[in-house]
Amino acid sequence: MGVVVIGAGMGGLAVAARLAAGGHAVTVCERSPASGGKLGVFDRDGFSFDTGPSLLTLPEVYRRLFADTGGDLDAVVEVAPVEPTCHYRFADGTELDIPHDHRKIPDALAAALGPAAGTEWTGLMTQANRLWDLVGEPVLRKPLNGVRDLLKHSTNPRDLWAIAPWRTLHALGARELSDPRLRQFLDRYATYSGSDPRRTPALMTVVPYIEQRFGGWYVRGGLRGLADALHRHCLDLGVTIRLDTEVAEVRTDRNGVTGVRLADGERLAATAVVSDADAEHLYGDLVTDPRARRPRRSLRRAQPSLAGFVLLLALRGRSELPRHHRVLFPADYAAEFDAIFGKRPRPVPDPTVYICAPDDPTVRPAGHEAWFVLVNAPRHDPAGGVDWDAPGLAERYADRVLSVLAERGLDVWDRLLWREIRSPAWWERETRSPGGSIYGTSSNGPRAALLRPANRSPVPGLYLVGGSAHPGGGLPLVALSAEIVADLIGPA
Repeated sequence: MGVVVIGAGMGGLAVAARLAAGGHAVTVCERSPASGGKLGVFDRDGFSFDTGPSLLTLPEVYRRLFADTGGDLDAVVEVAPVEPTCHYRFADGTELDIPHDHRKIPDALAAALGPAAGTEWTGLMTQANRLWDLVGEPVLRKPLNGVRDLLKHSTNPRDLWAIAPWRTLHALGARELSDPRLRQFLDRYATYSGSDPRRTPALMTVVPYIEQRFGGWYVRGGLRGLADALHRHCLDLGVTIRLDTEVAEVRTDRNGVTGVRLADGERLAATAVVSDADAEHLYGDLVTDPRARRPRRSLRRAQPSLAGFVLLLALRGRSELPRHHRVLFPADYAAEFDAIFGKRPRPVPDPTVYICAPDDPTVRPAGHEAWFVLVNAPRHDPAGGVDWDAPGLAERYADRVLSVLAERGLDVWDRLLWREIRSPAWWERETRSPGGSIYGTSSNGPRAALLRPANRSPVPGLYLVGGSAHPGGGLPLVALSAEIVADLIGPA
């Protein structure tokens, strides 16, 4: 009967490759006409946009995935360093370039923010290195099924003190970093998990540590090329990938999983089912088995991650000082999280703006630029929050984002050839992520950060992979979740 994988996102493709290499007959069912999940692409008039992740960290995770399954990542894609990794502009006009080489970062911080900034950041990253030693190999590459499993990896009280789940990322920055701009720089990394830095555990300092210690990378031709390469690799391994094929139900009996039912009524038998769908969608819509009650209740209590409002901008001409990545900070960063996670969510009036504009001739016509612009946004919630489908709202907010760009020194109104809008409502429809939440549940709180839905479901034979399950979202982590699930299932 083999294994059925629900969803051909990067986690689903990665686990399919590992299971097929282990001798399993694997069928992947993907509801959309293309694989890759959130690692999508949009092409128009010679412009090409990655519509998901814009930076690859820990490329060795994918090199290991290909090597473990008989392939060679570097033979099928070109992975190149991003230099600088990111350009930052603060509200007071201060600009900062973060070098790809982590050894140069303290000097860059000192030059932009003052001598203390480099010293203080080095001290913080030394602490983060210790945390990485605790949560890297012991936690991110092993299944966690609750607090007891987490405690098993803590060999002495110092480990628990180092993790400090009672301290937030923002509080740590306030204690360790004297410059408010440097604290804002640290707080931004909470958004990598769709979270509020005032509620995200200080453990998340491992995020900037990973990005800076191992560097930021880009796949020539766009990160979508990584998804295409993994798709082809799965086919070479004998995986059956069925696009435009929606799973409507995970079928079970008293012994566990028996297979899936498709939306057209077809049934596929399976000895195991791996879900790369959002965990809330899996437990809320696809599984009715009473053994799934506990994770269903946990997800109801969890706070969803923030969503994203995206503009794809086709611009004539070239920027005077092009940068692959830019972050433009507002004056009041806390107000952004109040707008998103407060009792009355609303579009952020003065948001942080993220821009990805690769200097890659394969993704734009000669002499032009393709900009992917993202701002953090409350999720689509017509009943109790923001209705992003309300007439005119998305267009008005797109205008607001372009005005914010102009206010912060990047006026592109006169260069604009056309724009495409991707609101949280659009993301919900396209990806089945409830409300358009980019990262599943947020990391708002120590339990949420460390204990996402387990890779092994309480329903025998049902497993979870991808960004909404342990160990979390982002290209490296979803590949690690695939490694965990493949080990749990074992060879055929």
